[in-house]
Amino acid sequence: MKHISVLLNECINALNLKDDSVIIDATLGYAGHSSEILKRIPNGYLYAFDQDEEAIESSYERLSKISSNFEIIHTNFVNMKDEMKKRNIDHVDGILFDLGVSSPQLDEESRGFSFHNEARLDMRMDKRNSLSAFEVVNNYSYEKLVEIFFKYGEEKYARNIAKKIVEARKEKQIETTIELAELISASVPAKYKRDHHPARKVFQAIRIEVNDELNVFTKSLNYALDLIDVNGRICVITFHSLEDKICKEIFKKNSTVKKELASLPIIPDEFKPKFKLIDIIEPSKEEVLSNNRSRSAKLRIIERIGR
Repeated sequence: MKHISVLLNECINALNLKDDSVIIDATLGYAGHSSEILKRIPNGYLYAFDQDEEAIESSYERLSKISSNFEIIHTNFVNMKDEMKKRNIDHVDGILFDLGVSSPQLDEESRGFSFHNEARLDMRMDKRNSLSAFEVVNNYSYEKLVEIFFKYGEEKYARNIAKKIVEARKEKQIETTIELAELISASVPAKYKRDHHPARKVFQAIRIEVNDELNVFTKSLNYALDLIDVNGRICVITFHSLEDKICKEIFKKNSTVKKELASLPIIPDEFKPKFKLIDIIEPSKEEVLSNNRSRSAKLRIIERIGR
C-alpha cells in the first residue's frame, strides 16, 4: 500500500517555510512530508532522520528527483542533537515529528507489525536492534507484560491476556503474529471483541516497548526545543493519547509562566516563556474518509518567540 501522509497541507502551512529554511524531518518514513518541504526550500536544506533501511532507500530516490539539498541520517531521532552538532548546526527553522507507523511498514507482512497478517513476531523499526516482539512475548515476566499492556496499550484486560500468554509459552514459544492475536482474542469477553479488534492495543503496547517509543519521543522533543531558532516552529503529529499527553505537557511547560511567578504584576523578561502555542489541528472529515489511519491523528504546533 502506498503511504498517505497525514495532515500534509496543515503541516506544510504550519512550518512557515521560506526559500532558505533549514528544516529537520525527524520521521522521514517514505518522504511524504519531506518531499513537500524540499520543494518549498530551494535555497534551504533538509535533514531527515529514519531507522528503516527500506524507507531510506525509497525516500532517497524520491527526494533526489526534487533537489540535492538534503541529507538522510540513518539513526533514531533521539540522536538528533548530537547529529546536528557533528554538522555544526546550532539552530534550525522548523522541526517535524510524524509519530505514526508508515503504511508500508504496517502492510509488509515480514515486519510483524500487523495482527491481520501471518509473520514472525518482530515490530522493530530498526532491524539492527536486538530486542524484538518475539523476545518481549516469550521472555518478559507476567508482571512486566501486565505493566506494558496497561501503560502503553491502556488495555483493561491486560492481566487476562498476560496470563494466557505465559500459560501458552510453557508449551511452546509464541512465534507469529497470528498466534499472538488468537491468544489475545481468547483472553477477552465476546462483547469486547465486537467493539474492536482485541489485539490492537496489545500490539501497540508491544511495538512501543520494542522501540522504546515514549522515552525516545520525550528526549527528542526536548532536544528539538533547544534546536529551534527564534520564529521557528515545531510540528508534532501524534496518533494515540500517550504520545499526545507527552507533547501537550512539554509544550505547556515551555509556553507558560512558572506558577510561583504567575501572580507577579510584571513578569521580568528573563522569566517570560520562550515559546507560544500556535494551534491544535485534527484531520478533516474528508481526510478521515479517504485515509482511515488518520482518524486518531492530532497536530500540535509551537513557536519559539525568544531565547
